Amino acid sequence: MSCLFCRIVEGEIPSTPIFQDELAYAFADINPKAPVHILIIPREHISSMIDTDQSKRDLLGHLLWAAAEIARNKGLANGYRVVINTGEDGGQTVDHLHLHLLGGRQMTWPPG
Repeated sequence: MSCLFCRIVEGEIPSTPIFQDELAYAFADINPKAPVHILIIPREHISSMIDTDQSKRDLLGHLLWAAAEIARNKGLANGYRVVINTGEDGGQTVDHLHLHLLGGRQMTWPPG
């Protein structure tokens, strides 16, 4: 499979897991935009939020729960941001659904 994140999940491309279970895998972003910048991806290949439907509700909720769990474990008690870029206009650059968990600094608004 040519999907970058699928190859990471399969272990073909090295990464250091920060969180993993049967549904999700999380690892540090190689180009961090904050002191804590973690990508949380479903193990299942889903191209983007555009490609989800009602059958993915539980998985999407699980990904958000994983982000909160990681944030707790990273000591982000003062807050953090979870971002899902969707499609070209939304800034998505890897065609595999992923959440960005950003923290460890004050976030600004609007984001970009």
